[in-house]
Amino acid sequence: MTDARTAPSLAPSLAPSPAPSPAPSPDPSAGTRTAVAELLTRIAEGDPGRVAELFAERVDWRIAANPVVPWIRPRATRADVAAHFAELAAGVESAPDNRRAVETVLVDGEDAVIMGMLRGHVRATGKGFHSPYAMRLTVREGRVVRYHLYEDSLAIAEACTPGT
Repeated sequence: MTDARTAPSLAPSLAPSPAPSPAPSPDPSAGTRTAVAELLTRIAEGDPGRVAELFAERVDWRIAANPVVPWIRPRATRADVAAHFAELAAGVESAPDNRRAVETVLVDGEDAVIMGMLRGHVRATGKGFHSPYAMRLTVREGRVVRYHLYEDSLAIAEACTPGT
């Protein structure tokens, strides 16, 4: 015999049912990781036009001004990006030992930071340089909208200056 205290209730529950679990959201960093990997691949391939294709039409571009380094100047558009990488390729030969050019890639949402070491020779002077660098990127809708490069500008300027 069951009494009311132990009998299962046939009355509808008044407690709210739990909300359904939301569908898992895609990784917000996945698109940034993909774009950064493709950017690094295209930079290594050395085709300025293909590099520039990954940039938005308008770009927040920052590399510290250096009047001695001919490829460093203000840039703001995709066409400017192509010009930068073309001028860089014309002015610098990457060192053959530049295997560790990229040491770390950090991604958080649409932002990425790449750290490594630049090594090369300036064609006009024949002088070599090496510089640690950090690159801050922002990727939106698969395009790079921010490109900030922090490097040892003194080392690069010295390599670009004849007779030093």
